[in-house]
Amino acid sequence: MKQVEDHQSSGSSWRIVRWLPAVVWMAVIFFLSSRTGDDVNSFLPFFHHFFPQMQDFNWGHFISYFVLAATLDYGFGAKAQKAGFKIGIILLCGLYGVTDEYHQSFVDGRSSDWHDIRNDMIGASIMVLLIMVPALQQWWRKLKRLNRTR
Repeated sequence: MKQVEDHQSSGSSWRIVRWLPAVVWMAVIFFLSSRTGDDVNSFLPFFHHFFPQMQDFNWGHFISYFVLAATLDYGFGAKAQKAGFKIGIILLCGLYGVTDEYHQSFVDGRSSDWHDIRNDMIGASIMVLLIMVPALQQWWRKLKRLNRTR
């Protein structure tokens, strides 16, 4: 009986640990959202130099929510292979993007912009679509299993 309890508690602990990357990344997004407009604008010229045709596209939002989708997929584990969970991951990223924009409306030099939410959703969607490509899906599954055996 003791072995069953230990196994169940370690499984429960492991599920909590699987969500840590998502929680930490959400905290990083929140921290970056609390930076003033001047702090944030120091990064944009780098991306605009390499992608001048995409002046209106906010790469910071795209990358942040691409990573958030990956961490959410990791948190859901094997369940994330189901289509409903993939859609849920995109919607969760969008919902967090809405709260991020609301938070930014209180920061000096920042404002809410629906284009940022669009970019959040594009980043999350591309991550979800990429890990559906068979070769990338195999690699992603191996990576998720590798971390489970530790």
